[in-house]
Amino acid sequence: MGGVITGFAIIATVIATGYLIGRRGSLGENGREVLTRLGFHVATPALLFVTLAHSDPAQLFSPPLLLSAIATLATAGAFVAVGAARRWGAGRITIGALCSSYVNAGNLGIPIAVYVLGDASLVAPILLFQQLLLSPVALTVLDLTSASARRRTAWQRITTPFRNPVVLGSLAGVSVALSGWTPPGVLLEPATLLGNMAVPAVLLAFGISLPGSPVPGRGPERGPVLLSVVLKAWAQPLIAWALATWVFHLSPDDRLNVVVTAALPAAQNLFTYASHYDTAPQLARESILLSTALSVPTLTVTAALLG
Repeated sequence: MGGVITGFAIIATVIATGYLIGRRGSLGENGREVLTRLGFHVATPALLFVTLAHSDPAQLFSPPLLLSAIATLATAGAFVAVGAARRWGAGRITIGALCSSYVNAGNLGIPIAVYVLGDASLVAPILLFQQLLLSPVALTVLDLTSASARRRTAWQRITTPFRNPVVLGSLAGVSVALSGWTPPGVLLEPATLLGNMAVPAVLLAFGISLPGSPVPGRGPERGPVLLSVVLKAWAQPLIAWALATWVFHLSPDDRLNVVVTAALPAAQNLFTYASHYDTAPQLARESILLSTALSVPTLTVTAALLG
């Protein structure tokens, strides 16, 4: 319970700071855009490089990760199916699918893993899966469906995943982990310093976007928002629990770990992606807000029942 409160208090404080900055106009009209670009092009790639460089790639093949991957793909697939039937558009569907399944394993998952599960490394497998598989696929779709994609050559389209800074940071980190090489301090320390800006930059940009925004779930994105929130807040942890109990037959501790991970809300960096590509930013903002609010009781009940 303490870990849930601590994690959410940290996030809420930084977002509230961004909200006040936005209300006062302290960073000018382009403050949010600058922070978004800083997070997307510099800070997030650096953070992913440092995080994944210290990871254990063997965790990608563990049963709990396979379960988490199935639950993630199931909820994302459900949104894609509905979105395709309703003709919401590839970019919008991609953002909605991410909001339905992409958990906040970093700035919220780590403190909750420490205080609720007792081990920060327990979120590493889902972090690896999201950064090595889910993000590259989603960002490639967003790249190829953006307005600038029409002006690209065939070669530029083929190499799209390898020109995305977030994907490159992830691949570089995993390459270091696989090689067993320990980067010298002169390389790692600057990357760590830049990566430390990622979480506050993303959260501040998110907070700056809130002044003047409509009440979540009542605007033109009401349908996609509510669908993504239901899938993320309730369907994903329920699927994880069912798989852990009846299919994978995990131990009580492993079952608690995967269900708590699945119950984490949508990650704030999804708003960075939506803003960067100018694709459904309202959908991302409202989905993140609502799923974060709903995850508080979900995580508390999960920890009480399974802990």
